[in-house]
Amino acid sequence: MSAGKNTESCQVYRCKKGACRPHALDLIGEEPLLIRIDEKPYSVVMRTPGEELFHAAGFCLGEGIADTPDDFAAIGYCKDLDPNVIDVRLTPKRREQIPDLLKRRGFVSQTSCGICGKEMVKDLYQILTPAADGYQVKIGRIFDCIEKLSDNQSYYQTTRGSHAAIIFNDQLEMISFAEDVGRHNALDKTIGKAFMARKLSAASILVITSRLSYELVQRAARAHLPMMISNSRPTALAAEMGRALNMTLAFPAKKSELIIVCGQDRIVIE
Repeated sequence: MSAGKNTESCQVYRCKKGACRPHALDLIGEEPLLIRIDEKPYSVVMRTPGEELFHAAGFCLGEGIADTPDDFAAIGYCKDLDPNVIDVRLTPKRREQIPDLLKRRGFVSQTSCGICGKEMVKDLYQILTPAADGYQVKIGRIFDCIEKLSDNQSYYQTTRGSHAAIIFNDQLEMISFAEDVGRHNALDKTIGKAFMARKLSAASILVITSRLSYELVQRAARAHLPMMISNSRPTALAAEMGRALNMTLAFPAKKSELIIVCGQDRIVIE
């Protein structure tokens, strides 16, 4: 059994005071985990590799699939010992108690062993368009965009419990903004506003409060956004996808320091 990586080293550029230098950065690992219930795919969840059996057990408890450990006839890795696939077998008694739950399966993008982050990136790359070259922005203006995101947040100022996303055009004028308890929701709302207003074609920079996961990069790529600025470093899978799609991913390390994970040619160092 070959376990996934909890962290991966990534070559980035640390930019400060008019200069950029190469820097090695550790990114947290992110891979899909397929959970099968009684030999049928139930759900794919993204997670940091490790402790898959406990992850699947907790998932089953949270979903109502199991009430006690005794509801499992067996729980373990698939027959090929793939660390990204967990097979759960319920007792006959438990199956009889939850027929409706077993019918309500989540979205499953892979149904066999061999599911991994690299395969997912390859599959998604076939349905996503790489970002076009040409657009550039000065590094100082990026910090202005980050500040504008904070200035537009209202829920966070009072609750400290929300995420937000903001989209700018190539003149760094705000196209859309949204705030939500969920980071995916905030991004979907922001993109949706620009999309329905038919302004998405003018979108150039996305700034988001959360870290970047592969799902967020995928959403931004579908919206043809070439640049994503996040509050913290992306996952390793998100960085890989960003490079594959010719996108710029970056995040502020300090108030005047920007870490460019990929696509550094779009950022002009003053």
